Amino acid sequence: MVRLPKVTLLILLAGAVIVIGFFQPSQPVVLAQQPTGSVPTVTGTPEGPTVKVDPFNQLVRVYAGPSSFDYPAIGVLLANETAPALGRARDRVEWIQIYYPGVPGSIGWVYGPYVGLSPGAFLPLIDIPPTPTPFSTPTINPTLEAVFIGQQTPTRLPTFTPPAAPLEVPSFAEPSATGNPGVPAGLIILSLGLFGFFGAVISYLRGR
Repeated sequence: MVRLPKVTLLILLAGAVIVIGFFQPSQPVVLAQQPTGSVPTVTGTPEGPTVKVDPFNQLVRVYAGPSSFDYPAIGVLLANETAPALGRARDRVEWIQIYYPGVPGSIGWVYGPYVGLSPGAFLPLIDIPPTPTPFSTPTINPTLEAVFIGQQTPTRLPTFTPPAAPLEVPSFAEPSATGNPGVPAGLIILSLGLFGFFGAVISYLRGR
């Protein structure tokens, strides 16, 4: 019996292991199925006209209609805040209608000079909405009014009663032109003045 060298045996064993490894069954590789249909792509819609609050304004009030007197305020826009612009009020083009969620109809109105409109924006004209009617007409309770104001008791004006006897009108007699009228007071004053003048002249001459 021929004995093979140890090196030859090692080479044969290594070759046998390699051959067995090639023929050993392995698990099949599963490939993911690729979609055959078209996948829709999401594209953004172009942004419409917007208004932006002037940064110099702390806030701008939003009204229910194109007027600050006929419609109530429903909210505010802060400085640099933007909102979608929907249109302008007919006959009041300085008022702009905006999308304002959280209120009935999700629309509001802002005064145009307080905001800036996006460049190139064209806004359609919108009819002015009717003014809101008050929920209730205030009335004064007459009983409550009487408690605080009080009722004025009517007083009858006094009537004139003519006297029983006719009034006597006193009569004065005119002074008569005859009689001694006396010395006029003006003459006495003029005489005293002349005496005083002459006395002053005599005193002045004596002093010289």
